[in-house]
Amino acid sequence: MLTGSEVKSLRNGQISLEEAYGRVLKDEVWLVGCDIQEYNFAHQLNHAPKRPRKLLMHRREILKFAAQAYEKNLTLVPLKMYFVRGRAKVLMGIGRGKKLYDKRESLKKKDMQRDMDRAARRG
Repeated sequence: MLTGSEVKSLRNGQISLEEAYGRVLKDEVWLVGCDIQEYNFAHQLNHAPKRPRKLLMHRREILKFAAQAYEKNLTLVPLKMYFVRGRAKVLMGIGRGKKLYDKRESLKKKDMQRDMDRAARRG
């Protein structure tokens, strides 16, 4: 459920889904952490950029995907936002977070790559 200034900002491409995720609360799905920039020409009627937004989903979608993610400790992740016949849609996916050892492995690879890049620039 979006306000008018949010839709205008979306049409201008002023959205960031990087830190966003879906959360199930009382049989409703909410999009949390999505950053929609304020619309320049809305002035007093502007919206809060990072407010939680309710996602309109059919009951069977909520039961199938969102409840499954909630029970199995998975995360609902917004993949992209697009317009269909004037309505803003969000493509959601289900993902599993990294374990601590996976995160350490990723950091080691990133550090090694950075060191190799630095050596290549010096050499």
